Amino acid sequence: MTKFEVIDKPSHLMAYEAAYNSIEDSGLSINDIDAIVLGNMDVDTNGERQRHIPTILSSLFKKNIPIIRTPAACSSGGSALWVAGKIVENDESITNIMALGVEKLSPCSTFIVADELMMAADQQFEQPEGLIFPAQNALIAQQHFLRYGSNLDDLALIAFKNHENAFLNPKAMFYGKKISLEKIKSSSIVASPLRVFDCSITVNGGAACIISKDKSDVKISGSGLSVDYMATFEREDMVTWTATKKAAEDAYKQAGLQPKDIDLVEIHDAFTIVELISYEDLGFVEKGHGQDLIREGTVKLDGKLPVNTSGGLKAKGHPISPTGIAQVIEITEQLRGECKERQVSNARIGLAQNIGGAGGTAIVSILKKS
Repeated sequence: MTKFEVIDKPSHLMAYEAAYNSIEDSGLSINDIDAIVLGNMDVDTNGERQRHIPTILSSLFKKNIPIIRTPAACSSGGSALWVAGKIVENDESITNIMALGVEKLSPCSTFIVADELMMAADQQFEQPEGLIFPAQNALIAQQHFLRYGSNLDDLALIAFKNHENAFLNPKAMFYGKKISLEKIKSSSIVASPLRVFDCSITVNGGAACIISKDKSDVKISGSGLSVDYMATFEREDMVTWTATKKAAEDAYKQAGLQPKDIDLVEIHDAFTIVELISYEDLGFVEKGHGQDLIREGTVKLDGKLPVNTSGGLKAKGHPISPTGIAQVIEITEQLRGECKERQVSNARIGLAQNIGGAGGTAIVSILKKS
């Protein structure tokens, strides 16, 4: 992957860097890649005046191979990974397939980015009312606070944990930047009760990985994708994201594993409350007890179940489409023992959860060290 950062770098160059890194890591050449699945939102407000990105990749790699795009809002990368896995599993002509995510958003103003992302919210009710994602997730936080006794301090601890991890990650936006718990707690309110440091940061970046029929040192043991109703008010329970639960159930079943078997997790913490309810939806704790894991230190880097060792979307950065693939890269590097200061000891099984919208699409991937 590239470094996730606010930089005015063309999308095709970020895609090239990520793809080159994945090929170099694999020991293959570009000629060994049989197809590419691209996670990309095809944003038309980033100043590049360029669409039809699959053909740009063909020009870039000098390859005439199948290249398809999987736009799924913030879960575009995870969707690309899921689709790539299904293709390599079922198509006899495909041995090696690349899942690639790239996005350029940071040159845009906050207003433009918010408007672009808001298109992943309901058009009839949510968009006309200005229910942008910070406000939508604030409503979810309010409900969890009222029903289960979680609070602002729990969310602050989640943000602090992820910033501490990002401090150690050279690819993270907040690498080498200390953010104190006091600064997090005193940051401005965005949508009550969420503060600035409860929200992930928009960055640019690219990420790529190669899935192969050939044996590797890390295997995708299970991969689930599920989609739920777009508007959170349509769902039976606002603080339970059914898409995550169903995707996780499918992934656990395929892998023959249970939540207790997982050694580390990358969670889609677009907002701190999403990480908290995901502890519950992924089965690591009963509904209403997600806050217990952060209070007890279970999910810290040195805890029993480290979560977001990369820094997560919160502090590594959230470039939208590359996010889901970058999560899998972090898990893979952890299982290989390549993460140095933030290395989790003796990790053999990791889980990555990527979400589009406010729980509208969820992909859960389980990786196991061979």
